Amino acid sequence: MVALSPQQRSAEQMTRDELRTLAERAGHDLEGASALEILGWADTQFGASWAVASSMADAVVPSLASTVRPGVDVLFLDTGYHFAETLGTRDAVAATLPVTIRSIEPAQNVEQQDVSFGARLYERNPDQCCALRKVMPLRKTLKEYTAWASGLRRDEATTRAGAKVVEWDDGRGMVKLNPIAAWTQDDVDRYIADNNVLVNPLLSDGYGSVGCAPCTRRIKPGEDARAGRWSGSNKIECGIH
Repeated sequence: MVALSPQQRSAEQMTRDELRTLAERAGHDLEGASALEILGWADTQFGASWAVASSMADAVVPSLASTVRPGVDVLFLDTGYHFAETLGTRDAVAATLPVTIRSIEPAQNVEQQDVSFGARLYERNPDQCCALRKVMPLRKTLKEYTAWASGLRRDEATTRAGAKVVEWDDGRGMVKLNPIAAWTQDDVDRYIADNNVLVNPLLSDGYGSVGCAPCTRRIKPGEDARAGRWSGSNKIECGIH
């Protein structure tokens, strides 16, 4: 029997090294491609074995993904600390877009975590809180997929400036898609306006970026959009990316 090349085998049949090579090649070849082309490539490669992770700041990536694969899984990390507006956006996206919302909860609810680690862990050790309520639940759920898509953009923070449109997520051993990595805020605003995309109302109420309520504040004039996240600390990422 003739062995199939990595390009001829399904993603489920590829080794970790083959998937890494596939991601690295795509990151180069798809630079400059449209978001829909990037997601279309992923759908061709992975079928239903890819999902979107969304914080529900807006529904841009879920909207794009649903165009490529109606019914696509959209993962929402329900930390127990979200603003009501964020939960409302999640529910509105579920009701209006052809997607399958999966609300992913941590192993412990807030009350249980308080017993185990003490109240307001987010104040004393925000990295641990994010790990327990975001990073670990996402890692567990992503084991069901071969690739995942995020709304990460290069212009959001210096830590994201080197993001590729397709890259290898070494920590999780899977392909990561950043279909709007090259977009600017103007590109996002244009897509939202042209496609009537749902946006979290907090973004019109002084918030530049939306996270958990205890760790997110409104930004001041002239501040970076993410300045309101973990204000007063050196923390700038939750650890998902």
